[in-house]
Amino acid sequence: MRKHEILSTPTKPFAIDRSKNVAAALEKMQGISFQGRSLAGAFQVWKRMLRDRTMIMMGMSGAMVPAGMRRLVVYMIKNRLIDCLVSTGANFFHDFHETLGRFHFQSSPGVDDVALQEHLIDRMYDTLADEEEFREEDAFIGRFAASLDQSRPYTTREFLNLLGKELSKRAKEDGILTAAYKASIPLYCPAIADSSIGIGIAENRYLGKNRFVFDVIGDVLETARLAGESPASGVLYFGGGTPKNFVQQSEVTATFMRKATEGHKYAVQIITDSAHWGGLSGCTFEEAQSWGKIAHDASMVTVHCDSTIAMPFLVTAISEQTRLIAKRRKPRFEMGCELKFSFRA
Repeated sequence: MRKHEILSTPTKPFAIDRSKNVAAALEKMQGISFQGRSLAGAFQVWKRMLRDRTMIMMGMSGAMVPAGMRRLVVYMIKNRLIDCLVSTGANFFHDFHETLGRFHFQSSPGVDDVALQEHLIDRMYDTLADEEEFREEDAFIGRFAASLDQSRPYTTREFLNLLGKELSKRAKEDGILTAAYKASIPLYCPAIADSSIGIGIAENRYLGKNRFVFDVIGDVLETARLAGESPASGVLYFGGGTPKNFVQQSEVTATFMRKATEGHKYAVQIITDSAHWGGLSGCTFEEAQSWGKIAHDASMVTVHCDSTIAMPFLVTAISEQTRLIAKRRKPRFEMGCELKFSFRA
């Protein structure tokens, strides 16, 4: 390329315009640099997913519910900005906690942790929660697992759907679990044992009250179908970890099932990890292409940013796209032992 071809697109200094909304700000940020431009790119790719007949699969790790992101996720579910959510057991448990009308509390990372433990208070960086309330909720989840059919295993998707149904009877406001139950949106938790949900069920089993078993391989097969049997699939990651990898691998599993797939067509990730450490959380979408997880011609963008900064901006901007949301050709699900879904023609 010649010099004038390389130097063809100047940056555009960002100017305040008080008449514009968040979406307009992100549109303008396409002209700036660094992570601001990446965030604007994420907004564009998410809109492309919504325009297409796309199965939008979201992964969410980290303590996003204690950090105050719960109502944003509920909004995404109720307005079908996503079609399934893969997250940690911790996020689902903390959602359970807040849906009952309980709270997480602001604090400081410099607080005396020994004193906190003496008062049965748990800390997540600068956020606190009441361990005594958590223990009550552990016991509730254990009793709920014991009330289910013990003669067969349950996918985490079926379990979380039924838990959302039960929780809706006691909810002070809709949370992730209850909103997903009402909207028939599948939730998955591949590392569910690594959470207070697992602790609650284990405690109940230790007391001799349940023999409940999860079918996590059933989750693998279901998510592979979501990717492989949809006209297109798109991924949206807030954080890395197990949720990210579990959604990524759905395309790989789909190939084993002889489902026609070329990788996720759209891909957005908001991460704070770096690729050079070699871990999955920071791996690039280009690396994922070597596995066949992301399509070779995918629309993809990575934003290196704290999700508690990026999610409020992105979801608010998308919420302003009312016509796009209303016209979306989204999949419809039927819950039960077997997950069924279809797209409107």
